[in-house]
Amino acid sequence: MQGTLDLLILKALSLDPMHGWGISNRIRLLSRDAFQIGQGSLYPALHRFETRAWVTSYWRTTENNRIARYYELTIAGRHALAEEVARWRSYTSAMELVIEARQ
Repeated sequence: MQGTLDLLILKALSLDPMHGWGISNRIRLLSRDAFQIGQGSLYPALHRFETRAWVTSYWRTTENNRIARYYELTIAGRHALAEEVARWRSYTSAMELVIEARQ
């Protein structure tokens, strides 16, 4: 759904710093395969987050002994996550009202 990408990525990064594939995989696992984020959406979002200072990145060796760029949430990123969660909860509450309407 439109508007969920930022929330999904920020939430995944709030759990641990991760590389791109790890972020995508974490979202897929947490959502029980409901959300699958492709590289064409993930990396532009991560670059946008860096521009906004929501994440920092650094190069590190993975558990598979490969060099990958890891992304870590900043304090500004945690604030952005809180705002995204509040926005999403407000949206879903309003949708629930509509869905449950009897007239």
